[in-house]
Amino acid sequence: MASMTYAQPSTAPITTVDEAIERIGVGRFQWRLLLVNGLTWAADAMEVLLVGFILPSLIRNWELSGGQAALVGTATFAGMFIGAWFWGMLGDRIGRRSVFLWTVFQTGLFGTLAAFSPNLWTLVVLRFLTGTAMGGTLPVDYAIMAEYLPTKDRGRFLVYLESFWAVGTIAVALLAWIFIPNDPVNGWRYVVGFGAVLGLLGLWIRRSVPESPRFLLVNGRADEAKAALEHVAAVNGRPLTLGQLKAEGRVAKPSFGRLWQPALIRKTLLLSLIWFSLSLGYYGIFTWLPQFFRAQQITLLPVYEYSLLLAVAQIPGYLLAAFLVERWGRKQTLAAYLVGSAIFSYLFTIAATATTILQSGMLLSFSLLGAWGALYAITPELFPTEVRATGIGWTSAMARAAGMIAPLIGGYLLDNKLPLTLALTLYAAFFVLAAVATLFIGRDTRNVQLADVSRQTSYGSGS
Repeated sequence: MASMTYAQPSTAPITTVDEAIERIGVGRFQWRLLLVNGLTWAADAMEVLLVGFILPSLIRNWELSGGQAALVGTATFAGMFIGAWFWGMLGDRIGRRSVFLWTVFQTGLFGTLAAFSPNLWTLVVLRFLTGTAMGGTLPVDYAIMAEYLPTKDRGRFLVYLESFWAVGTIAVALLAWIFIPNDPVNGWRYVVGFGAVLGLLGLWIRRSVPESPRFLLVNGRADEAKAALEHVAAVNGRPLTLGQLKAEGRVAKPSFGRLWQPALIRKTLLLSLIWFSLSLGYYGIFTWLPQFFRAQQITLLPVYEYSLLLAVAQIPGYLLAAFLVERWGRKQTLAAYLVGSAIFSYLFTIAATATTILQSGMLLSFSLLGAWGALYAITPELFPTEVRATGIGWTSAMARAAGMIAPLIGGYLLDNKLPLTLALTLYAAFFVLAAVATLFIGRDTRNVQLADVSRQTSYGSGS
């Protein structure tokens, strides 16, 4: 009987970050990083969404016009637009960890001060400063999360991180429900303050997160990269033998202009279009439609209950997206959710009661937030390490720009009493446009290792 031989695991020293991350796998470190980033992501969701809950109190207590009150939301999105662009580039220059800490600290600081604002203009300024810090959270959170994950688990973990948005939505709705009705004068201050405190808690926990080894290696800091990988391996309890780490160094300092060079320009343009279109439709529908139905004298659920139910509908949308991005692919999942969002938008045309409006909203919330989850998964994978945070920051800025424009479009449609079908067609068209752009973005990134420098990749091939 012939003897059988079995392949033995390689004992050769590991010399690349990719090999090390794959060997370490998913363990305690990655789950802890998910919770650390997720806590801050939930706090950011609270900071963005709390504006809608506090504006009625501000209008009543400070005797503001609708236009004056809207400045609070506009200032927040304007700050996020600038912050996403600025902090994203800085994350590629000085490191993910430094920006990782500074943005959370500033969000907590300015958010806390905003809770004590004595007047509108102080609040507007502080909300703008809070927004600049929040805008920087996304690029570095997703960059550092992606760079610590093995290929087969990266997509679902990035969707899991985005799902903390639903946690923040639920939290801010509950806080508003608890404080504002019981203290109509100062209840809004507690809502603003609690969101800031949650962010500061995230800062305390984040101190233990090491710098991304990919960033360290691309910047010639091989010894530090080796130490970071050894730390992760120890936390996960996985043996790891590291040799001299090798990487193809960057060809120039990271800059915004690198996104528009031949190797990246197609991805940058298409991702910018997708982020802008999805955000325009998302904010347009959810900020404008309730006003339309009230104008038609249709009684809606109180804002707290309505927001909670929409947030609950997001959770299965995220979970299905986390499954599909790994089984079906990022592009296919994103495109399908976007087309679904366009279809579900039209359910509002036949909604005539509070119940049918809620059902339509929950289906749309399920689909839209699933699309966001898939988009957050694919975006970090399409940019190389040297400009990953810059790329995520820029595309996120496009979403913030759309967030500033969407309410204006909705207000114009409402003021001119244009048909509901026309408005929904406009927003649905942007969802379809984003779906088409997704199909042209290049090779799907499922099961593709992250690229480190732009000359290693061409239109999402990762090779």
